[in-house]
Amino acid sequence: MPRIAEQAGPVTGGVDTHADVHVAAVVDQVGRVLGTQAFPATTAGYRAALAWMSAHRELAGVGVEGTGSYGAGLARHLAACSIEVAEVIRPNRQARRQRGKSGTADAVAAALAALSGEASAMPKSRDGAAEAGPGAEGGPGRRGQGPHPGRRPAA
Repeated sequence: MPRIAEQAGPVTGGVDTHADVHVAAVVDQVGRVLGTQAFPATTAGYRAALAWMSAHRELAGVGVEGTGSYGAGLARHLAACSIEVAEVIRPNRQARRQRGKSGTADAVAAALAALSGEASAMPKSRDGAAEAGPGAEGGPGRRGQGPHPGRRPAA
């Protein structure tokens, strides 16, 4: 009979995002690292990362750093595949300098933050009024009220 710690349960992923490469990690229910892997920051890379994380066991969720920047595409891809995504706040610079900057370590930290519930923030959707830009329908600004009364058009 397997011990409780050996029973297969869902795993949690974590991703440290960069412009060209995302580093993914998978941890089990007690935080043991099951693996880390780098993937290109492309649609094909997002699919490969999801397949790799899911191959370990059922994927409970993924903590993603930078969902409003480098991780936005990955977060959208995961959400479209019905994977629960949690936004992971990057550690402060002093803490990062003390332990050293490492994509692998940051990916593991992201997975552990998602596992513990520390990274419970919903990722930025990037489709709201602010992203629409000034003057756009529903965007920020004067919302169809015409030019600002204190400003005169350039002559």
